[in-house]
Amino acid sequence: MSRYGPRIAALERRAERDREAFDPAAATVADGRQYLRDGAGQAIWLYVEARTGGRMVPFSEPELTALRTSMNGWLELYARCHGVELEADFTVREAAEVLLETRNVFDTAQLLTRVPER
Repeated sequence: MSRYGPRIAALERRAERDREAFDPAAATVADGRQYLRDGAGQAIWLYVEARTGGRMVPFSEPELTALRTSMNGWLELYARCHGVELEADFTVREAAEVLLETRNVFDTAQLLTRVPER
């Protein structure tokens, strides 16, 4: 386990709670932005933090899987807040590259998911 293991585990637990608590009938676009800000964005940034600055922290397979599953779960919730059913299957690296280009988690989510359409 890397030194990021506890943070990844916490993100994974939060993502699971968010998925379980999600109510599509009550979901708003603002809720979707919250999922990005407090969820997917945190997962992506953790990856960026671990892979930049000359550190290249090695993640175990379970850590990468947990990070990817959590991030994709939040991206799916974000899309559902826009009324779009989506099965997200992005890598954290892919999302991190987009985030570093856009410097904005909202633009990153839109470019990855195409939600909302431009």
